[in-house]
Amino acid sequence: MSTKSTKGELRPATELRRRMIEDLQLAGMSERTQQKYVRAVRQLAQHYKKSPDKITEEELRQYFLHNKNVKKWSRAGITIALCGIKFFYEKTLKCQWPIFNVVRPHAEKKLPVILSREEVREILGKLRFLRYRTCLQTIYSCGLRLREGTELQVAHIDSRRMVIHLRRGKGNKDRYVPLPQATLERLREYWKTHRHPTWIFPARGRGGIHRPTATTPMPYCNVQDAFRAALKESGVNKRATVHTLRHSYATHLLEAGVNLRQIQENLGHNSPQTTALYTHLTEQAFQQTKDVINKLMEGL
Repeated sequence: MSTKSTKGELRPATELRRRMIEDLQLAGMSERTQQKYVRAVRQLAQHYKKSPDKITEEELRQYFLHNKNVKKWSRAGITIALCGIKFFYEKTLKCQWPIFNVVRPHAEKKLPVILSREEVREILGKLRFLRYRTCLQTIYSCGLRLREGTELQVAHIDSRRMVIHLRRGKGNKDRYVPLPQATLERLREYWKTHRHPTWIFPARGRGGIHRPTATTPMPYCNVQDAFRAALKESGVNKRATVHTLRHSYATHLLEAGVNLRQIQENLGHNSPQTTALYTHLTEQAFQQTKDVINKLMEGL
């Protein structure tokens, strides 16, 4: 968010930002959501080069049209922008504008990419650095989101109960996920290379040297880059990302007979409908369809 100074240049609108952040905190929003919402309002202010409290409802309408028709923003991008801007105007500025009842992200019915077990092994096997291989193996074997994997802490690991206690995940929710024995052993093996008191995957200094005093975890973008390189080298011809490992985890559990409700708990989904998506992606579902089609085609 920004305002104009007397010379015309932009300067931080610290009071507006402070009030919005306080409102977000009172609403119980996570720190990550706060950052995304504040960034959405800042982008709006930068677009019009004026303080957001000076922007009109018609300008907001044109802004969303511009992002949809010209910039071709994704559904996720429009959703974040809408939620952040709507929160600012309705909660911080107390503006109840009809435009917020009109703007809707376009509907998407995309099915996620799923990797087979063999493809997962092939990709992870191409990872040369232990830190990336261990992190991505943990993400797959526990169904974690990318940041949940990179921000994993020593205190999160409960080796007696063989679970990971994920704290303040998406939606500020805690959850437990089963920890496979092989994953625990890999985590221990990697942790012994640095013995950081807090982070399992601490940030590294220059030259790749571990820093025992690192105050932040390994950057998640580094893990993304490592996965993309391994995917390319593996020859697996799918548009996969790190998040694909989470989708594959859920599908593979379902194929192995794990209860859908348990998979929902492991993934931290609010709605069983979200988890039910994976029932359409299993090999068994495809095979049943193939068998029926083959019988229908007999004699034709």
